[in-house]
Amino acid sequence: MKLDDVFNRLWIDYTNQNPSARKVYELFTAQGEKVLNDHIAFRTFDDRRLNIDVLSKIFIDRGYVQKGEYTFKEKHLYAKHFEHVSDEKAPRVFISQLITKDFSSFLQKTVKRIIEKVPANKLKSNDLIFSGNVWGTPDYNTYLKLREESEYAAWVYVYGFRANHFTVNINALKKYDSIEKVNQFIKENGFKLNSSGGEIKGTKEELLQQSSTLADHIQVEFTDGFYNIPGCYYEFAQRFPDIDGSLYSGFIAKSADKIFESTDYYKK
Repeated sequence: MKLDDVFNRLWIDYTNQNPSARKVYELFTAQGEKVLNDHIAFRTFDDRRLNIDVLSKIFIDRGYVQKGEYTFKEKHLYAKHFEHVSDEKAPRVFISQLITKDFSSFLQKTVKRIIEKVPANKLKSNDLIFSGNVWGTPDYNTYLKLREESEYAAWVYVYGFRANHFTVNINALKKYDSIEKVNQFIKENGFKLNSSGGEIKGTKEELLQQSSTLADHIQVEFTDGFYNIPGCYYEFAQRFPDIDGSLYSGFIAKSADKIFESTDYYKK
């Protein structure tokens, strides 16, 4: 599978489950904009069978290399980001994992139990990253209990392996060439932005500014019925030149920390 095919497959799955992301994309294209993807993100647990090193393999095999690593103390997460070694237009890939030992025995046992349900051939397959929930229909009470400790853990428990978000590259836009213009455009069209830490995360001095929609509530089947919970979100990123004149290519941990909250549960 070619790299473009990997991203196309992920995009189709992401927009089919989260139609508002497609609507945002179409809003920009209707304005004559060409929407390029700054980065794509995934979530997982720190179990060696499906951790960052496992999920990143499909990208490393297609020319990606690790560029940065990040720690999120409050959310008990560790992450790495990857960039293509020769294709500057290829989206960055950001993969995070939950540090499960920092949590209760309930959360640790739940994670271990669901991973044990995954067929061994699935864990060794490059298709894992496209597979969604590979441990079976979630239980709503388990979801609620996980959420008390970690919104991140609850999200992965329900959705498994899929693109958590795609990101509009603001630097490639013409009419909406600043994060302020993008945010205003998004709000004017009826979408809610994640306001945790402010609608704009980061500063020009830090060389990266980010914003994101709040994840849409989507209907999910649980073992005891259907419930509406947050799915995925769409992010927007504007990068600024470093001292050497090249655009900053990394991530800011304190900004990403707030972006993670785009999938937190909220009352509509």
